[in-house]
Amino acid sequence: MKKTILLFTVLTLGIMTKVKAQDTTVFTTYVDAYFRGDFAGLKSNNKTSFTNSNKELQLGMASFKVDKTMGKFAGTVDLGYGKRADEFSYNDKGAATLVKQAYISYALNSSVKFTAGKWATHIGYELLDAYSNRNYSMSYGFSYGPFFHTGVRADIALGGKTAMMIGVAEPTDITNAKVEPKMVIAQLSTASDDDKLKAFLNYQGGKSKSQIDVVLNAAITSELGFNYDGTVCNLAGTNWTSNAFYFNYDPSSKLGFALRSEVFNDSKGAAGVGTTIFQNTLSANFHLGKITIIPEIRTDNASDKVFINGTNVSSSSAGNFLIAAVYKF
Repeated sequence: MKKTILLFTVLTLGIMTKVKAQDTTVFTTYVDAYFRGDFAGLKSNNKTSFTNSNKELQLGMASFKVDKTMGKFAGTVDLGYGKRADEFSYNDKGAATLVKQAYISYALNSSVKFTAGKWATHIGYELLDAYSNRNYSMSYGFSYGPFFHTGVRADIALGGKTAMMIGVAEPTDITNAKVEPKMVIAQLSTASDDDKLKAFLNYQGGKSKSQIDVVLNAAITSELGFNYDGTVCNLAGTNWTSNAFYFNYDPSSKLGFALRSEVFNDSKGAAGVGTTIFQNTLSANFHLGKITIIPEIRTDNASDKVFINGTNVSSSSAGNFLIAAVYKF
């Protein structure tokens, strides 16, 4: 299915370019790298996505994206190489892991748009691309939730700042499922007139899995912002939950700070972690032209001894230091 979608998308973009060259084409390119040092010297203490390393300089991802529009038609091809791309498309193999997104859209009118292909999930606050997040490491809610969907969806404007999305997709993070039942995906969003307050109610559901997620964004002042992401994921009769709070402070255009505090409850073992974890991540963002430097300190404290300390003994806590660089062309 994904190969067909990708081929069709590429051909569509090519036709658009030949038919009407003056329509919009947008290229987005970036690369990021990081160094992570676990305080106990063990990469196994990392239990979230994209940063499973210790005392090594790692390529996060090199990414290239093209968005093409022509009248009512639009298409996107989004490719990536590196740890993030590999883990994002973890059910794929070989060159297929390079495809982060590949989809085409058709705007029926000013209120309704249809999309088909593979796209990053609508669920949650954090995003795959490092330049889109204030913290470099990822939350538990992001890591154990959906990464992407493959299917069809309709985006519908309901008036003012309110909109909805409804669609049908393959099972979570699957590009081509021949026998599994499909998933229903949905979103209801709204915002204040000045966009300083935004709210999203997100959903995915299938035969043995469902997830409800709420995201709230608040721009308190031009320097201070607050975000919340709360989610409940049910898997075959059991569940895990995440409540993540994000506090952002930007004293200047060159410097910003981000604190993420999250309570991840997997005491029933639905996600495979088997405990409750309270994690705090403090990151600075130094903006130097097109480069953003992100030094970060993170602590994870669990109800059970799921980590290992420096003397190779089970521990209920872990910590690490990380520094990342993100270059957006």
